[in-house]
Amino acid sequence: MTTYAEAGVDIDKGNTFIKKIKGVVAETHRSGVLTGIGGFSSLFTLDVTKYVEPVLVSSTDGVGTKLKIAGLCNRHDTIGIDLVAMCVNDIIVSGAEPLFFLDYLSTGKLELDVSVEVVKGIAEGCKQARCSLVGGETAEMPGLYKPGDYDLAGFTVGIVDLDKIIDGSGVSIGNKIIGLTSSGLHSNGFSLVRKICFEKLGLTVDDYVEELGCSIGEELLKPTAIYVDSILDVLQNFQVNGIIHNTGGGFVDNIPRVLPEWYGAVVDPFKWKIPPIFPFLEKNGDVPRAEMFHTFNMGIGMMLIVHSSQADSIMRQLRLCGEHPFEIGEIFERKGNGERVEILNIEEYSYSS
Repeated sequence: MTTYAEAGVDIDKGNTFIKKIKGVVAETHRSGVLTGIGGFSSLFTLDVTKYVEPVLVSSTDGVGTKLKIAGLCNRHDTIGIDLVAMCVNDIIVSGAEPLFFLDYLSTGKLELDVSVEVVKGIAEGCKQARCSLVGGETAEMPGLYKPGDYDLAGFTVGIVDLDKIIDGSGVSIGNKIIGLTSSGLHSNGFSLVRKICFEKLGLTVDDYVEELGCSIGEELLKPTAIYVDSILDVLQNFQVNGIIHNTGGGFVDNIPRVLPEWYGAVVDPFKWKIPPIFPFLEKNGDVPRAEMFHTFNMGIGMMLIVHSSQADSIMRQLRLCGEHPFEIGEIFERKGNGERVEILNIEEYSYSS
């Protein structure tokens, strides 16, 4: 007699996992959640009285090969924060308040302790983002993953009134760009990071790096910052014309996503202090400066495009929210086929300045 467990899928262990995380998940629930985890689907009721023309906004994402760093460090309690951050930071750029979140965890063999730590991180991310973890899927797929490997994906839904959607259409010449500092690399560029750190330099995650003030593993595992609270706070009091989540593609690819075709942006890297992980990678990986600004966030995780007359007030508000904002650039009118994004004096910039 052959059982499903003998084939590599342990249903009983999956049920135990659900029991272990029920309390953690319940701590994230806001008003509107109608069901706990364990059902076939999740139910959420909208309080439409708060909106004139409510629009649902959704996003799905993963954390890429940063998962390999979590595995090498044998630390799994922060990678879930990254997962939530990558999704909710994408919908906050539209002005949407996150409502709920679902996750997908797939592995060859379910490791209870690891999986519980992952979900604890997801729950922490949801708390930071003011949204509820309402459900998910845990899939055992023997033969598809190496022992100890797993993959993560997330999905979030938010809400915004139709007339309050931020889509870049209100951007105008002379608008200022406010940058919010990142917590580090966030969750992009890790294939290049791993190539530099582990293949070229031969480091292990436990190796202490003097210029970073910590081990390379600690630096690379710093969770992605979640900007939901701060931006929602600003949107209650100020007009914001465009918001940019500075993820894969860096400044060069992400800023144009919210600009009208005939506008461009200039960014001045002298306006903020670039964290030491970025010069470390540039120097040791022999990465061209332009490639750095095209691949990494370079210390700026989110950008707001605002009227120049409101820039100072908005930055004061952001500081009250615990952010570290800098006025890093401006919107201009493009001439012909000029560059969409210009990084000022990029080759002259000194990381020690």
